[in-house]
Amino acid sequence: MIISLNNLFSYRKKKKSKRLGRGIGSGLGKTCGKGHKGQKSRSGCKIRRCYEGGQTPFYRRIPKFGFKNFKNNKKSELYISDLNIFNDNTIIDLKKLKFKKLISNKIKLVKIILGGKFLRKNIKIFDKNIRVSSGVNKVINTK
Repeated sequence: MIISLNNLFSYRKKKKSKRLGRGIGSGLGKTCGKGHKGQKSRSGCKIRRCYEGGQTPFYRRIPKFGFKNFKNNKKSELYISDLNIFNDNTIIDLKKLKFKKLISNKIKLVKIILGGKFLRKNIKIFDKNIRVSSGVNKVINTK
């Protein structure tokens, strides 16, 4: 059989569209399957998903809480073990931390906290924007 435009067909069943308002015998006459009166029977009816029929909606009944602190985006914490990638006798500042990709470029303040093993000797932290916890201060000063 040669396929041509006059004998193409689809294997999908073609569903006939509902013919609304075409008499009692169709089963969808008069009210067209929408029932009598009410908001949903009117034309152009679009009701929001969260609409509760005029009652104060749930999202407005519950209290507001929390906020996003934008100052927090500019702070970061580092473990002292992260500084092991630097060589001995290194002076650390924010530029070096950003260059080694330990912190993102947006960060303006870093706090170094105790965590993991610190293997380097004589590392100096030379930046006012790098803070050090008391435990890290003891570790750096003893080596």
